[in-house]
Amino acid sequence: MEQLKYRSVFDIIGPVMVGPSSSHTAGAARIGKVVRKIFGEQPDTVDIYLYESFAKTYRGHGTDIALVGGLLGMEPDDPQLADSLKIAHERGMEVLFVPKQEKAEHPNMVQLKITKGTRKLTVTGKSIGGGNIQISELNGFKLSLSLGVPTFIVVHQDVPGMIAKVSQLLSEAAVNIGTMTVTRESKGEKAIMIIEVDERNEEILEQIRALPHIFSASYFG
Repeated sequence: MEQLKYRSVFDIIGPVMVGPSSSHTAGAARIGKVVRKIFGEQPDTVDIYLYESFAKTYRGHGTDIALVGGLLGMEPDDPQLADSLKIAHERGMEVLFVPKQEKAEHPNMVQLKITKGTRKLTVTGKSIGGGNIQISELNGFKLSLSLGVPTFIVVHQDVPGMIAKVSQLLSEAAVNIGTMTVTRESKGEKAIMIIEVDERNEEILEQIRALPHIFSASYFG
C-alpha cells in the first residue's frame, strides 16, 4: 500500500482563510500579495485577466476580492478581505476585471498587469490547490516559482557585477544558494534574479535593496 506524504497539516485541511474555496480565495489572495511584494508599493491601476475556472466563478467564489485584498497587502484570513474592493477604491487603486474565454495552461490562472506612474509589472499566477500557488511568468519571463523555500526576487538593471554583488551579500551572511535563475528583457535593460536559498534570512533584504541599480527586491520565507 502506498503511503501518502504530507509536508504539513495544511496539505490535508487547507489554509486558514476567508471564503468558500482554498484555490479561488486563499490561493488568489496569495497571488495578489506576492505581486504586491514584488512591485514594492500599491499600484495606481490593476488589470486582472482571469482564465477558465477563475473566469467563470470569480465573483461567486470571492476570487475578485481575494486578488485585490492581496494587492492591498492582506492575508487570506484578513477580516477586511470581504471589503477589499471598497478599500481599494478608497485608496485610489483602480481595478478592472477581464474574464477571458481562451484556454489556459491551468484552470485557475490569472494575469495581473499593474502600473504606478511609469512603472509597470505583469505577473501570471496559478492557484494549484490547498491555497498553494505558482508564479509562471514575470514581465514576459517564463519561470516556475512555487515559493516553497526561502526565495529572493531581485529586479535590477542589467549591468556587469550585479550577480556577484548579491551573491557576495548572501555569502557574507552565511546564506547558501540552492538555485539561481537569471533572465533579462534585453542587454542593458531590466533583469531579474530569482534565488532560492537554504537558510531563512530576511534581514539581508535591506542590504540588497541598498545596492546600486536595484529596482526592487522581495523576500518570501
